[in-house]
Amino acid sequence: MYEQIADRIRALIDAEGLVEGARLPGERDLASLLGVSRPSLREALIALEIDGRIEIRGGSGVYVCPSGRRSDTAALSLGDSPEELLQARVVLESAVATLAAARVSTLGLHRVEEALEEMRDGLARGYKPVEADRRFHLSIAEQGGNSVLVGMVGALFDSRHSPISARMSVRAGTEHGWQSALDEHEAILRALKSRNPQAAAAQMCHHLQSSHRRWVGEPTQHAIEAALTWA
Repeated sequence: MYEQIADRIRALIDAEGLVEGARLPGERDLASLLGVSRPSLREALIALEIDGRIEIRGGSGVYVCPSGRRSDTAALSLGDSPEELLQARVVLESAVATLAAARVSTLGLHRVEEALEEMRDGLARGYKPVEADRRFHLSIAEQGGNSVLVGMVGALFDSRHSPISARMSVRAGTEHGWQSALDEHEAILRALKSRNPQAAAAQMCHHLQSSHRRWVGEPTQHAIEAALTWA
């Protein structure tokens, strides 16, 4: 979807004869003009920025770039839609948490706790605990005893390394965002310890939906600057 929207924005720039330095309509107006959601529009704009067609200036707007800045990545896949990937994670990992809570072992809980402790330590040391976060989710998936599900959870998690997902992660990568994620992980662990499948699924769903909002929500300039500092 974001690639289709990006094509429509390119066509709009050409049709309107927008030259280098010209400012595009504001996000709300542009979304209304194209008849698309604002999260999908943001993905398209980031794709165009990676391509070098536009420049997104926080607190100012979106501007047309000179043709010389355009990259050679236009023909390459920038990855799946971050919004759709997170929606897929909600569906998959909520079900995985249900299975894990029904089958979790003492050793399995210990592995989940270890990953959570590494996340806490990483935040205390001032860096993004991405690998510990990955181990946390994979450790939960492993409790279900299904290697296919473990692989799917890992693949969806690793999709964050695609060009467009990596660029959008600046929206969610603030210290405050990671602290919120840590609190949500702790709630998931409590549900697993209680061996309550419904609670585990609910807490996982809440965590991933909250991550979704942090990821695709409209950031303030302060949030973007904080994310870049935290990177």
